[in-house]
Amino acid sequence: MFDQRFKIETAFEDQNEGFDEFEQAIPLMSEEEEKKLSESEVPDNLPILPLKNTVLFPGVVVPITVGRDRSLALVKEAYESDKTIGVVAQRDESVEDPEPGDLFQFGTVAQILKLIKMPDGSKSIVIQGKSIFEIQQVTQTDPFFRAKVNPIRQNMDLTGIELDASIRSVKETATKIVNLSPNIPSEASIAINNISSPSFLLNFISSNLQVSIGEKQDILEITDFSKRLDKVMEHLNKELQVLNLSEEIRTKVKTDIDDQQRDFYLRQQMKAIQEALGEDSEQQEIVVLRERLEAKKDMPEDAYKAVKKEIQRLEMTPSSSPNYGIIHSYVEWILDLPWGEYTKDKLDLKRARKVLDEDHYGLEKVKKRIIEYLAVLKLKEDMKAPILCFYGPPGVGKTSLGKSIARALNREFERFSLGGIHDEAEIRGHRRTYIGALPGRILRAMKKAGKGNPVMMLDEIDKVGSDFRGDPTSALLEVLDPEQNDSFADNYLELEYDLSKVMFIATANTLDTIPAPLRDRMEIINISGYTQEEKIEIAKKYLIPKQTEENGLNNKQIKISKAAIDRIIDEYTRESGVRNLERQIGAVCRNVAAKIASGDIEEMSVGVNDIPDILGKRKFFSDVAERTTVPGVATGLAWTPYGGDILFIEASVSRGSGKLHITGQLGEVMKESAMLAISYLRARYKELNIPDEAFKYWDLHIHVPQGAVPKDGPSAGIALLSAVASIFTQRKVKGTIAMTGEITLRGLVLPVGGIKEKVLAAKRAGIKKVILPKKNEKDVDEIEQDVIGDLEVEYLERMDPLIDLILEKKPIHDPYNFFEVTDAHKKQIETNNSKKDSKEEMAIMD
Repeated sequence: MFDQRFKIETAFEDQNEGFDEFEQAIPLMSEEEEKKLSESEVPDNLPILPLKNTVLFPGVVVPITVGRDRSLALVKEAYESDKTIGVVAQRDESVEDPEPGDLFQFGTVAQILKLIKMPDGSKSIVIQGKSIFEIQQVTQTDPFFRAKVNPIRQNMDLTGIELDASIRSVKETATKIVNLSPNIPSEASIAINNISSPSFLLNFISSNLQVSIGEKQDILEITDFSKRLDKVMEHLNKELQVLNLSEEIRTKVKTDIDDQQRDFYLRQQMKAIQEALGEDSEQQEIVVLRERLEAKKDMPEDAYKAVKKEIQRLEMTPSSSPNYGIIHSYVEWILDLPWGEYTKDKLDLKRARKVLDEDHYGLEKVKKRIIEYLAVLKLKEDMKAPILCFYGPPGVGKTSLGKSIARALNREFERFSLGGIHDEAEIRGHRRTYIGALPGRILRAMKKAGKGNPVMMLDEIDKVGSDFRGDPTSALLEVLDPEQNDSFADNYLELEYDLSKVMFIATANTLDTIPAPLRDRMEIINISGYTQEEKIEIAKKYLIPKQTEENGLNNKQIKISKAAIDRIIDEYTRESGVRNLERQIGAVCRNVAAKIASGDIEEMSVGVNDIPDILGKRKFFSDVAERTTVPGVATGLAWTPYGGDILFIEASVSRGSGKLHITGQLGEVMKESAMLAISYLRARYKELNIPDEAFKYWDLHIHVPQGAVPKDGPSAGIALLSAVASIFTQRKVKGTIAMTGEITLRGLVLPVGGIKEKVLAAKRAGIKKVILPKKNEKDVDEIEQDVIGDLEVEYLERMDPLIDLILEKKPIHDPYNFFEVTDAHKKQIETNNSKKDSKEEMAIMD
């Protein structure tokens, strides 16, 4: 912007005639001259010259090339008369032959200063704006436009100091723009500062703004000086911000280039000095890499050849080349991996058992499997490592068990979490073509371990995701397949790596989300929740000593009784594992530590009565007996990824037409179980002393509390049957009975899963008797007798004995009296049913 004067001079410098005369025709107008020019008489009827991409402002001189027939006719006639024309910008510059509607409403009265004929037949004119007008009516279209116009006078609404300050601000901003712009000569700032007329200053700057024709036209149409000034300053400030940002970018780029040149110069100097001293750092690096390669005696031949070839490439690549770092990192990664380097297993079975017992209480199934592996390894040294999956609720010690196994085997231990991984490259690595490429997590763990036979724990394998970047579980199929993982291919290495000696241990809370092919490759070991007795022993042997030490206490300063631990477990935790138990014990230790630190006591024995004072009011209650005091409530047993739990099935009836309502966010399988229960009861309503009216004229509503939690599965079948039978017979369910089992239409009770977790949940809730399917008897036999304790277990093969087994003999109300309905209600229901049947028949006929 602001380079218009110089553009004009350049545009006509090839013309031999009148250049000096023209240059003199671009005045820096004074305020008086500008006022005289703007107040000159405007003809009522002006010839109108459309301009494609220019808005002319009063006082400003611009060159115009005229080539259209109408425009040539206009210029010829005007130049031969008073040389006064009206100039109006087109709304769309792409229109070659504009009509009156294609022009803006406001334009500028102009004086033709010079006319030059061009060799191609077109003409160039130099015009100067005089004043602004508004088109009232177009009076002529041929041979050129003429229009009646109304002069527009500018309103100078600023005076005195305010005007001086505003003009100074405009000049300072414009001068900054001239100084920052590389395309504007410095003389432009002198010209701007020499303009004394405020109106002409704004017109001159507006004419040269780098904005669209529409935005310039908006400025032209503003009559108040103050508003025009604000608009011009807005555009100037935007332009200044753009130029400042451009200058920052140019400076930064220049600095970066200078830094690169400096680094290159220093490297060359360093290289010359090293050559003078007989040293070469690059060659030293190559020598070190070759020595490391030769030290890898057990590296496979294909890997050896690949590294050797890459080292040769590295030797020929300049250190300043980007490829040098890529090749160097690749070679180092291969050399850092343990090729044929293994720790020696300690095959002392008694020592291994001792280590496992030191770290974990119980978990006999897992410990037995590890001892078996060591025994076979002792007899057959080249056996492949097992691939295990510890599956169970949180807090039962799955992750920490991996560390114990590594210690028992005398191996390195590496762990990484798979939870939330969505990218296959996290397992297989990225190809070297990507910037910042790395091997996958498997090989990164191998490098960190430094040995080829670590215990590697893949935590939370059930929480792996997948998206457009690939499915990580597909990559794990190769890693966890003993028949394939001796030649694992990472995308970064592009070499086969032997993982067959690695003992992989995966952990999961549920098996449902693990794909079947991946599940098939692992040996699943179920780690169930702990019993009350096991939790007490774990607290005494592991949790209390750990929290005592972490809270700065010793064994003499705090003692927690067995009864106190038992109360913490019963009243302040409800879990399969021991994480919350450890937190509560930590809270007890912190309370004692605070009292000792404040000088109140020197030591403390925490008894059963001290627990509420330290941990507050109890958090969990056994409400089974209270919940089952009315008919229609049964206690079921459920399995969740976090262990077993009890759930209540509630049933109620209301007068209606035999409809069934089911709530509690139940899945389709549970809904079908409810329908099976109702069908079974309808088939045997006479034997169970249930009135037929209960099914016809009463609506049944089944609800399972904790409605925000989705529930599904067939194992609630007999609990649903019990609740519905209870409400229809008006006999209460015995308060201390819980049950689980799938039902069928033929009256069979089928086996279900998660028996140990469900039994433990029943024990925690204070249940005295559980009813299980007969075919689950083998699962109960696997549970330790001390876990079951005094819990009575009853087995069912068919649904027939269930009603009398779980319901009290005496009903609360006589079912025939309870379900009695009026004749009017019966008639209303029958009428409604009849209308419904008629509508259905008509719909079928249609």
